[in-house]
Amino acid sequence: MKKIIMAEFFGTFWLVFASVGSALYAAAFPELGIGFLGVSLAFGLSVMTMAYAVGGISGGHFNPAVSLGLMIAGKFESKNLAPYIIAQVAGGVVAALMLYLILSGKADSNGGGAFASNGFGEHSPGGFGMISVLLMEIIMTGMFLIIILGATSKSAPAGFAPIAIGLGLTLIHLATIPVSNASVNPARSTASAVIAMINGEGWAMAQLWMFWLAPLVGGTLGAFIWKTFWNDAE
Repeated sequence: MKKIIMAEFFGTFWLVFASVGSALYAAAFPELGIGFLGVSLAFGLSVMTMAYAVGGISGGHFNPAVSLGLMIAGKFESKNLAPYIIAQVAGGVVAALMLYLILSGKADSNGGGAFASNGFGEHSPGGFGMISVLLMEIIMTGMFLIIILGATSKSAPAGFAPIAIGLGLTLIHLATIPVSNASVNPARSTASAVIAMINGEGWAMAQLWMFWLAPLVGGTLGAFIWKTFWNDAE
């Protein structure tokens, strides 16, 4: 169990460190910024690489909504849910703290400000309201669970699941960043909100409930949809 928990910790660490790091350091870098496309790819590639690296040890969840969805789908034991979520949140927060320390070495740094936090209303990149963000996060997390369950089913081609999952997460971020800054992962949202609070951006922590509620609901719905329509495919 220790190896499994450490795999989830480091997998989520890498997801937050590489992806949020890309958003903070490279998204709008002078003249050569990677933009939404680059940040979306960073999220997808971080999950894909760690799914290959440690997915065989822990299953490569790196996301409380994924762990909950897989449990509901009957692919994950309920007794392991709390340890997985604790490891995922801890890995994300530690990664965010490392990013914060690195930023502190930059001249005129503000510590990353809101730290790529997720938000709605005036804190949505595109100014989308609470209901819009709720629907987007539920739908996208639900689809993510369907992608994961389908890609890892016995009927799917062997060895390609991390690629499908990583590209699926990339696509999700391309559509969702303008709406909510793309969560679909409560651990990633918590990590950013913690540092945003340190930087005086308390709104991120105040709105964090949304980015636990919506992904967990979405993960649950995705798992139920899979079980209802396609579970016999396995």
